[in-house]
Amino acid sequence: MRTALLQSSGRPGSVVENFKVLDAAAARAAAAGAALLATPEMFLTGYAIGAGIGRLAEPADGDWADAVADIAGRHGLAIVYGYPERTDAAVHNSAQLISADGTRLANYRKTHLFGCFERDHFAPGDRPVVQAEFNGLTVGLLICYDVEFPENVRAHALAGTDLLVVPTAQMHPYQFVAESLVPVRAFENQMYVAYVNRVGAEGEFEFVGLTTLAGPDGIARGRAGRAEELVVADADPGFLAASRRANPYLRDRRPGLYRSVV
Repeated sequence: MRTALLQSSGRPGSVVENFKVLDAAAARAAAAGAALLATPEMFLTGYAIGAGIGRLAEPADGDWADAVADIAGRHGLAIVYGYPERTDAAVHNSAQLISADGTRLANYRKTHLFGCFERDHFAPGDRPVVQAEFNGLTVGLLICYDVEFPENVRAHALAGTDLLVVPTAQMHPYQFVAESLVPVRAFENQMYVAYVNRVGAEGEFEFVGLTTLAGPDGIARGRAGRAEELVVADADPGFLAASRRANPYLRDRRPGLYRSVV
């Protein structure tokens, strides 16, 4: 499945401008034959916008979802986008998958919040595995810091995730996560991992880019540099099946020995 990853911080604080960026990226992704376009963490609003997060946050089925569905439908692809989600009780750092026909396939709330900034503005989610069936693959969602916990990705592997999409706001000096950790997560869990980062300066943060689609062999199918970029690469279900047959990690596990981990 051809997958497009939008490495961009958009226009922090301007939802209107970010929808324009998303629309243009969807057109480019569709022209490249992509069935799925993914954006970074908090793409619709910006990440380092302080109190603006709570002021702008919307419910998962609000006007933003309708606008994303319109873009998805006009360009004939599915979209995973990061946004602040408002519920009756809290604001969550969320990512939602909407299909080309406008169906809301999956909505995930970040479970592991990074640093004081996120803990001050968000409540953590409590569902570790959120998935949807799309285009012959089981697509799972995590957000940024979540992928750095091996338990999270292993839970997706055991639940059958084929392509793990990870909207991200990964900053200096932690670029080793994109460069090294993400390909290892893909290899040890026998899945594709799409890690979609912001890029450039925003508030107190410097986002490092390095967006990648890593395969189950630990090799990047596509990788961005440190500028705005649309990465297009394939998640091949045939290669994934062959890799899973050859790699014994999941078959050779001995869960009874790991109870002390939890």
